[in-house]
Amino acid sequence: MSGGRALLTASVISIQNSCFIYPACQSCFSRLILDSRRFNCLKCGCTGEAKDASYRYRLSLKVADTNDLFDITVFGSCLDPFFGVTAGNLQRYIQDFNQLSGETNKDASPGVLVQAVETCFIGRRLIFGV
Repeated sequence: MSGGRALLTASVISIQNSCFIYPACQSCFSRLILDSRRFNCLKCGCTGEAKDASYRYRLSLKVADTNDLFDITVFGSCLDPFFGVTAGNLQRYIQDFNQLSGETNKDASPGVLVQAVETCFIGRRLIFGV
């Protein structure tokens, strides 16, 4: 699959990471460094208030076609239909849930969310643009 874009039809074998959302730079989509008040993009230098950070989906999957296994990461709003909300809204729901449940890890996805994503994707045959 070298040299250009291709389509891959494959079945999802597993979810590789339980962190489905990341704070993303609006300019270059790189991961932002967040502290309690500010964000900073190490790639392009953008800065701002942490409360104004936007979020983006990042779903890492192990998939298999008829011959091979692949590690594929799917980014962005193409995942909105699967999750039913934007990444920013899901991040707010996770923060609210973690606050109500007393979770101290701000980046932790609730176990029930991880289970739902696994149920939704594992075993599903999808077409990936690679």
